[in-house]
Amino acid sequence: MYEFTLLRHAESQGNIDKKHQGQAEFPLTELGRQQAAALGERWRSEDVQFTRIFSSPLQRARQTAEIINAALNAPLELEPLLAERHLGELTGLTHDIASQQVPPPPFLTPYEPYGNTGEGQWQLFLRAGQMLHSLLSQPRGKYLVVSHRGFLGMLMYAILGINPHANFQGPRFHFQNTGFARLTYDTHNHQWRLFAFNDLSHLGDLPVSSLLVPAPAHSSK
Repeated sequence: MYEFTLLRHAESQGNIDKKHQGQAEFPLTELGRQQAAALGERWRSEDVQFTRIFSSPLQRARQTAEIINAALNAPLELEPLLAERHLGELTGLTHDIASQQVPPPPFLTPYEPYGNTGEGQWQLFLRAGQMLHSLLSQPRGKYLVVSHRGFLGMLMYAILGINPHANFQGPRFHFQNTGFARLTYDTHNHQWRLFAFNDLSHLGDLPVSSLLVPAPAHSSK
């Protein structure tokens, strides 16, 4: 039996700057570090143990994995396949600027590049499938997979056997910062079971995003 915990990284500076992050590097915010620490403490108190942790090498995911692993002390491996989608010309742009400089086409098939030069849906799907195959080549055990919202959504497609749709239609799997899904896979019956999705109960009083925190009052001078 395999058990996989799919985790999105904690809040990054790119998140609060409302940027298309893709494979650009952004560190965690202070809130993001608190989110990751809260999850690590929750799992430590629950005596959760992982056979191995696989993390995207991008800074925001790697920092999340390292903070959590400070509480768990599991083998940690950086895996390039877990990096976020390459966003092409959108990379690093704010959403407002991107809509002006790189407007979306009227129709996008799953086979065309995203952001003119990035990874299209089908290309990302194939990479997710490759990652799934790599995970299932590991010995049976419990694995933590730390990645990004776009990639994790496509990994769910690969697990559930859903093909990418044109114009990004079809099911959406919305992982919030440090939201995680937990699944098991029975190799004897080829049976996947989903036990949790976007679990955020570790946050307690912590906000999901700094954008939800009221800005402090400032003097007009």
